[in-house]
Amino acid sequence: MKKLIFGFCLLNVMAFTSCKDNASNKVHEANVTAAAERDANALKFPVIEFNETEHDFGAIERNQPVETTFSYKNTGNAPLVITDIKTSCGCTVPEGWSKDPLAPGETGSFSIKFNGSGSNKITKTITVSANTEKGSEVVKITAFVKPDPNENPAAAAVH
Repeated sequence: MKKLIFGFCLLNVMAFTSCKDNASNKVHEANVTAAAERDANALKFPVIEFNETEHDFGAIERNQPVETTFSYKNTGNAPLVITDIKTSCGCTVPEGWSKDPLAPGETGSFSIKFNGSGSNKITKTITVSANTEKGSEVVKITAFVKPDPNENPAAAAVH
């Protein structure tokens, strides 16, 4: 039994002393610096700042198309990329936006066309998907759609 205990102890001593290279000797300072820089850059996001977040067309005639342009600026620390722009209905169409990266400090724009459908007060939302921290931003258009004087009231109620 003494030989077994002695052998076990000898095996443990050899195991703990045979690995002279420890992990801290294998870490290179250049890798640590690169990882710290990468982690710091991962926390930088672009910020999209619009000239207006809601545009009011005022009173418009039914079925009269109107258009506006939303301008924006990248006020963040990283390039801004708009990946998609979706609207709350098919009566509102986004156009003219770029998928190219927008450097910090640069500006861009897109237009929104509304076909004038609906009646009374309308509000439509436009969702801008981008690489911002939130992932999407929302702008709105509003209008008061007046009834078409040439349309009979029964047909207007169907819209």
